[in-house]
Amino acid sequence: MSARPDRTPLPRTFFDRPVLTVAPDLLGRILVRRTPEGPLELRITEVEAYEGETDPGSHAHRGRTARNASMFGPPGHAYVYFIYGMWFSLNLVCGPPGHASGVLLRAGEVTLGAELARKRRISARSDRELAKGPARLATALDVDRSLDGVDLCAGPDAPLSLLAGTRTAPDLVSNGPRTGVGGAGAAHPYRYWITHDPTVSPYRAHAPRRRPT
Repeated sequence: MSARPDRTPLPRTFFDRPVLTVAPDLLGRILVRRTPEGPLELRITEVEAYEGETDPGSHAHRGRTARNASMFGPPGHAYVYFIYGMWFSLNLVCGPPGHASGVLLRAGEVTLGAELARKRRISARSDRELAKGPARLATALDVDRSLDGVDLCAGPDAPLSLLAGTRTAPDLVSNGPRTGVGGAGAAHPYRYWITHDPTVSPYRAHAPRRRPT
């Protein structure tokens, strides 16, 4: 019989490390989302790391803006952005204040509150698809820009927090290029996932958006 997941909240020191150390260490951890309708929990199965100003694939590559300000710290906070005018994505800020790095949560398994997630993800064909991809994850957990900058280490009443869960053994972690990232950042092998986990999203190479003719 496997041990139950550890329910100890992860401290700020967990996030205050290099992003390429934090990213694979998030696999198997439990994200808690507290909503007025009730709590949801997600076992994290897929992430992507972004290093900040030195990373051409990062939102912070060209410096600080109103949109990406949360990426610059302090660690242990949420960075939520709106993409394609339709979807939100949830990132966890890492590293020391002033260094804009974070981990995008790409996929996971909803382990508590699936009935709430199903109401938000009515197109999901099974529970495996509830949070299979960053936009689906944010939708299932009712994440939007109101959570940008939220402190995950603020205590048991915070809208978002992270529990120790069950850390994934290194030999069960795969990595490769980030999904949908183009240009100079395309080849960075900063996507990490639990090997063969059914909730992990499929890899898709960057496809330039066509301009109207």
